[in-house]
Order: sequence, then C-alpha cells, then structure tokens
Amino acid sequence: MNETDQKRLETYLKRTFNHGGIKLKPRKTADSVEVYVDDEFIGLVFEDEDGDGSFMFEMAILGEDLPPA
Repeated sequence: MNETDQKRLETYLKRTFNHGGIKLKPRKTADSVEVYVDDEFIGLVFEDEDGDGSFMFEMAILGEDLPPA
C-alpha cells in the first residue's frame, strides 16, 4: 500500500471513529497496514483485490476482551 493511500485511510478512520489516536503502520506485506488506537493493535486494512481503490478493514474481537454478560 502506498503512502498516499495510507494517509488517506488514516484520515478517514480518524474522522469516522472520531478518535485522533488512530495510526496506520506498514507491514512487511505491501497489500496491508496495521491499525492501532493509541498503542493498541486493533486490526488490519487490506487493499481490495478488485483494484477499484477500495479497502477492507478486519478486526478480531476476543471474548476475553468483552465485559461480562
């Protein structure tokens, strides 16, 4: 993922989630970046395979991280 797309995505995520602490960090693979809120890793953003400029955000939510029912 190029630096321009990374900056555009970071701006979009900050605005969408209303949180200035969102940061995107490059990975070893060129098709994705890591997403952090402050210093906590929360997921990945991948370039969509169809090449139309779209992206996929993937976030796992562990049961142990949820409040008790």
